[in-house]
Amino acid sequence: MFQLSMRSISLFSVSLLTILCICTSGQAADTTENDSADKTTKEAVVKLDTIKDLQKMAIEAGASEAAHWGWDKNLYTQWGSHSNRLIPVYTFGTKGSDKGVRLWDYAWKNSLYRSEANISRIYKKIPENTLNPEAQYLDQTNIYDLQLAALEAGKKHIFLVVFDGMDWQTTRAASIHNLQKVAYEKGRGTGTHFQDYTADGTSQFGYMVTSPHNEGSKTDVNKQTVLNPGGSRSGGYDVKLGGPTPWKAGSSDRYLIGKAIGDENVHAYTDSASSAASMMCGIKTYNNAINVDAEGTPIASIAHRAQAEGYAVGAVSSVPISHATPACAYAHNVHRNDYQDITRDLLGLPSIFHAATPLQGLDVLIGAGHGSIKEKDSAQGENFVAGNIYLTDDDLKSVNVANGGNYIVAQRTEGVSGSENLQAAAVKAAKQSKRLFGYYGVGSTKHLPFQTADGGYDPTNGRSKKSEKYTEADLHENPTLAEMTQAALTVIGQNPKGSWLLVESGDVDWANHDNNLDNSIGAVNSGDAAVKVITDWVEKNSNWSESVLIVTADHGHFLHLEKPEMLIADE
Repeated sequence: MFQLSMRSISLFSVSLLTILCICTSGQAADTTENDSADKTTKEAVVKLDTIKDLQKMAIEAGASEAAHWGWDKNLYTQWGSHSNRLIPVYTFGTKGSDKGVRLWDYAWKNSLYRSEANISRIYKKIPENTLNPEAQYLDQTNIYDLQLAALEAGKKHIFLVVFDGMDWQTTRAASIHNLQKVAYEKGRGTGTHFQDYTADGTSQFGYMVTSPHNEGSKTDVNKQTVLNPGGSRSGGYDVKLGGPTPWKAGSSDRYLIGKAIGDENVHAYTDSASSAASMMCGIKTYNNAINVDAEGTPIASIAHRAQAEGYAVGAVSSVPISHATPACAYAHNVHRNDYQDITRDLLGLPSIFHAATPLQGLDVLIGAGHGSIKEKDSAQGENFVAGNIYLTDDDLKSVNVANGGNYIVAQRTEGVSGSENLQAAAVKAAKQSKRLFGYYGVGSTKHLPFQTADGGYDPTNGRSKKSEKYTEADLHENPTLAEMTQAALTVIGQNPKGSWLLVESGDVDWANHDNNLDNSIGAVNSGDAAVKVITDWVEKNSNWSESVLIVTADHGHFLHLEKPEMLIADE
């Protein structure tokens, strides 16, 4: 009843605005000419339907004809978590390449989901209804397989770009906004750089399962142990319930978000940690795991393997440096929330997992978390140090070259351009053959400023009924994700042996959790700009015979576009 009343209030507000639009344009309403009046009213309402206006009205009304998150069309913000949707995969430098580097080596007739033996290999059992003799999709672990094959084939530059939380529907929303038309109903699509770019004819497109080994595993961060291996619910994918492609629904929407109807078997959907571990290490593991298997055993990541071969390795993110995706580039921990220890692994410092023999550390680490302070954090265990959530003051000092450390440090500084500051540090690190650590963000939000669909930085309300506000200093003192990516390439791109780089557009996930279409589209475009930095760099400094780029997401959310044409602004 509350939802309906709110929708009525919102519709009344829209009607009032429509009347004002009509009157101020000099058009008199003629009640005797219903068809003409209806047409005029619809045109006036459409003028309000920019992405931001659509988002505002949807939150105020609790519903939108255009879109919704969840299975109920009448509830705009019904679902704010992840889903088990199939996720698009775009590859560049793979078509016509070596065996194992080609995307088709893992999809269509080569899908591991056609074989019980292969399914058992990654899940350690055969999850119910997961065998599909006609499967066309690959698995998330195959993203690791492809990178490893590229490394073994001697590819000089390997890039993995993860749009956290970006499923096919989110990509399509961005495409519609960018092109101002509904350009496709299925497949690779168009409207972003990563969709349209061909990499000299070497690009391929597919889609993958992201389900974890299990959910419900409990851990002890102080002892770094898994208390109940196997958890409470197994992963898997039922094509009949979930659908055979990202754009073709199965028989049960609720299956995709872990909601059973009747006697349906429901599989676990992934979090960002398990999914990233799959892509970095080639394993299925439990939700919250950072590069450890279901029993808590550490697994070497693709970055570890590349580094052992002499490659320079790095990670860049628009969200905190030790959040799940950048963490899985390199760290080991039984729980994703043990941020300070994860950062220690990333920077090559002694951590709770690697106390006696620290990891080497990444050659480049750039991300957010600067200014995020907390006095207590039980999730990080007994060794949590009050202060910055992600990086202690002592650890920051120890890695700085000014104190004998290995990293040129660039961090948010009052009155200093974040873009110029970071690039100057990157040039210095490259010239001196040093590592680079960049630390930025808005302290109150923990991440970089959110870009909205129109390219601005003025978010409106989402499901939280709050919107972030940024000062001029927030925008001036922080680089963009694209600028962070450029800085990383300045350093690792000069390594004669080669490089491996992870770039995460983490704000897509935050936007979709908040059911904020304006932020979501802006985040896709922000990440897309970082992809273009990589492709431009390859064209200038390398080629698509010796470089491989994978653009994908770690999991989906649950956006539904009911009337996609409503995302188009009226001219």
